[in-house]
Amino acid sequence: MRAWRWKVSLATWLCYVGYYFPRKPFSIVKGDLGTALHFDSEMLAWIWTTYLIAYTIGQFVSGAVGPRFGPRLMLLVGMGVCAVTAVATSFANQFAWFVTLMAVLGLFQATGWSNAVGTMAAWFHRGERGTVMGVWSTCFQVGNVAAAVLASWVLGWAGFRAPFTAGALAMMVVWVVVYFYQRNRPEDVGLPPVRDPAAARPASDPATSVDPTASRAEPSDGPVRWDTSTWITVLLVGVAYFGMKFIRYALDSWAPYFLKLNFGLSGEKAGYVSTLFGIAGIVGVVASGWVSDRWFGGRRALLSFVMILATLAATLAMFTVGTTGVVAFSATIALVGFALHGPDALLTGAGAMDIGKGLGAVRAAGIISGIGSAGSVVQEIFIGKLYKSSGGDIAPVLVSLFGAALLATVCIGTIVWRNRRGLSDV
Repeated sequence: MRAWRWKVSLATWLCYVGYYFPRKPFSIVKGDLGTALHFDSEMLAWIWTTYLIAYTIGQFVSGAVGPRFGPRLMLLVGMGVCAVTAVATSFANQFAWFVTLMAVLGLFQATGWSNAVGTMAAWFHRGERGTVMGVWSTCFQVGNVAAAVLASWVLGWAGFRAPFTAGALAMMVVWVVVYFYQRNRPEDVGLPPVRDPAAARPASDPATSVDPTASRAEPSDGPVRWDTSTWITVLLVGVAYFGMKFIRYALDSWAPYFLKLNFGLSGEKAGYVSTLFGIAGIVGVVASGWVSDRWFGGRRALLSFVMILATLAATLAMFTVGTTGVVAFSATIALVGFALHGPDALLTGAGAMDIGKGLGAVRAAGIISGIGSAGSVVQEIFIGKLYKSSGGDIAPVLVSLFGAALLATVCIGTIVWRNRRGLSDV
């Protein structure tokens, strides 16, 4: 069991790292591509908005069909189509072609998160998920940083088209690893299903008082049925994720663009500096997962509330001092990255597992990610229009990030309140 856990954890971690390589190049080359093809900020925003809309729709589709076809098939097909689409994008010249290819890319990118989380849910029980998923969830920060570094280097070396092909090649290397080492559940390799040790304790055992829900069975198969309270929790987490994804995708998508146009960096240097957001996020995710299990007793929402308050403060700092120079802007995006990525990973990784249970984790992760992805859609076109209408001033953009953080804070605060009243368990 232990050997296969390591194989599956590494394969699914690398899998989601790989998903970033075909999609990150557009954000990195946005400034150079816009200059070369005469696309303004609003046109660039519409191209990426098409991707994000398709990605949002795909999240719901993936959450619905993932349990039927299994995570393995969904991941392998999704990765393969993403790689082919990225190669095709490197040859695009017209606005319509970029829009079409980004729609395809977004739809198949959506196969990644929910199916990777669903795989991990079958291999680890509730009592260990905080720490495990805290480390595992670094996949989306590592993927973001690694893909940005590769795209920035290739951009400086070979121009704005080459990063798309380089990203596709990197993803296909990861595809091979996933093919050999990912398995949907222990039973697929002749092992017994994972059981929470707490489930075997009698009800009178004092140890069960730490987590009264630990004795609940989490079936790895069968129909998924939720009560009203579970649906409310999923929707609250989803709306909170809307706010968090608004911020995360805004900085992922536009930070290199702002660093080039507003702070005078080259496209390559802007790409490198923008990775501070993801690098700080790696530290935040690992720390939050460990703290969640060690000091918060698996109470993901309570720790998430503490960290989203820190995010709120960091976005306020970004607005007040982030426009004064490239150093201040870089420092504040790092602060936001550290504070934001913790609750992002806790609620959509371990939190989705706890809410959905068994194969329901795929469904929960898909719905939460789908609602959250709407935030990424809204930010793209909103910021593109806002930046253009303000004549290139980023201050109004930074105000919108504070508003998104406030929305997430209210939703997570509500979840904490519901937990105290026994209405939810996150």
